[in-house]
Parts: sequence; C-alpha cells; structure tokens
Amino acid sequence: MKTASAQPASHGSSDFWRVGSKTEVVLPARLHHPDVLAIQAAGAAKFSAERKHPVHIVDLPTKTLNMTIGGLLPSQTTSRHRHNYETVIYVIEGKGITTIEDRTVEWQAGDAVYIPVWAWHHHTNASASENCLYIACENAALLQNLGGIALREEAGD
Repeated sequence: MKTASAQPASHGSSDFWRVGSKTEVVLPARLHHPDVLAIQAAGAAKFSAERKHPVHIVDLPTKTLNMTIGGLLPSQTTSRHRHNYETVIYVIEGKGITTIEDRTVEWQAGDAVYIPVWAWHHHTNASASENCLYIACENAALLQNLGGIALREEAGD
C-alpha cells in the first residue's frame, strides 16, 4: 500500500500509453477531519465572508468531490450565484427556500436539493428564529484537478 505524495504527477497526451490495466490503493496520510464545525479548514473564514453566511469546509484529501457544512442564520438569504459544478445539498436542520433560475424549491430537514451546473440560485432560511444547517457535496475538486476549470460567479445584487 502506498501513501499519497504531496504533488500528483502531471501527464500529457504523449503519456497516453502509460494508462494502466490495474490499480492499487493510494492511502492518504490524513483520513479524518475532526469536529468540522469547530476546527476551521484553511480559507473557510474568507470563504464564509465572501458568501455572506457561515460555511465550514470539510478538509480531506479528496480529488473529485468536496463537502461543506453550511449554515443560514434566521431569515438569512445567501447571495445569488452560479458555478460550473454540480451541487447536492442535504438539509440537516431547519427549513427554507432555494430559488434556482425561475423555480422555487421549498425544503426542510431530511430533504435533498439539486443545483444544476451554471444555474443562478440562492438559499433563504424560512425561519425568523431558528438556524438552518446543511451539507453540500460538489464536484468542484474534479474540475480543479482537471486544470483549474471550476468557476463561481456572484451576481453582485
């Protein structure tokens, strides 16, 4: 069993002949991010400030997906934004509304919401007194590892 190296190898089209016929486990040194809500990953505070709501980045050595724990304060609405990666949101607690392009999706704890690629969207906590908490899983890491092509745009409104 190998331990993951810090920097993955880069391959060009001339390396196509190197595609193997079998694989092996590459076990990263770190497999655990304890207490995600209490221990901030690098960049999480800046990311939360830019998004204007709390976002806790799950800091694990994934290559194709990422996960965040997001929160919405009572009556809070996120900025309208879009990105070229898919997102699936699982609501842990609370209830709210997500507007995706011209459609509105109402959700509550236990529900999952799909955000398609490049669709303008924003989330609103429907409660004036309780927080919302959700898990967001995205394939942005895959796009970043395919040449830094993950994009996000804020509406600025």
